[in-house]
Amino acid sequence: MALFSRKEKYIRINPNRSAREVRPQVKPEVPDELFSKCPACKQTIYQKDLGLEKTCPSCQYNFRITAHDRLTLTVDEGSFEELFTGIETKNPLDFPHYIEKLQATREKTGLDEAVMTGTAMIEGQRVALGIMDSHFIMASMGTVVGEKITRLFEHATQERLPVVLFTASGGARMQEGIMSLMQMAKISAAVKRHSNAGLFYLTILTDPTTGGVTASFAMEGDIILAEPQTLIGFAGRRVIESTVRETLPDDFQKAEFLLEHGFVDAIVKRQHLRETISRLISLHGGVR
Repeated sequence: MALFSRKEKYIRINPNRSAREVRPQVKPEVPDELFSKCPACKQTIYQKDLGLEKTCPSCQYNFRITAHDRLTLTVDEGSFEELFTGIETKNPLDFPHYIEKLQATREKTGLDEAVMTGTAMIEGQRVALGIMDSHFIMASMGTVVGEKITRLFEHATQERLPVVLFTASGGARMQEGIMSLMQMAKISAAVKRHSNAGLFYLTILTDPTTGGVTASFAMEGDIILAEPQTLIGFAGRRVIESTVRETLPDDFQKAEFLLEHGFVDAIVKRQHLRETISRLISLHGGVR
């Protein structure tokens, strides 16, 4: 039976045609990144169906977006003025190939570091704005990230501006060791001085916000918002389960779980964030 089940592929050749006219069959090429798979509902989505907000049409999961995309969705067109660029790490641990990795990531993302800082207008209201980008070494917090965010708060305090900060991070940057962890206290001190001046600080937690960023400035906002299904936590799920010796709920460390337990003030869909931010700034003495 094996003889009859074999399927051979032949190219039929017209005996009246020359060998030069016979061409091999060419497989159609599918462009890369034409489709995306939703991490939440596992649906395959045509890229254009995600829209500008990069939101799953089936379950409303918010895909991770770049700092430049976030600017487009959030601020008034042409109003963003970037501040504190050109700061470079001195590689405090002399970590092998770290500087080369940073340079390659800068070229790939178009960013100078894992956070973009500056001033902007949101529906006519001036703010100090920070956007962390998970595409830059998972937005890990190193000395330059800490310096840029600290300077942003100091500038906002001096100019009496509210601070809007989009957080995203995998935690402290291991290539800088203890120096990266010191940024937690450094930024928190700047946040406190901004608060003492009676100024408003709004944080928006985006996927993922973890590690030392969560343990410090991400959770120090006067109001804390989060996008749907955002991963928010300090240690990883497996580490916690092995420590407490219990099985955690499926939605543990998701924004919805944190909202239920009082760690987040509200969950806001991406398409409504700009309007919500504007309203909150206005209620807390926004600057025009």
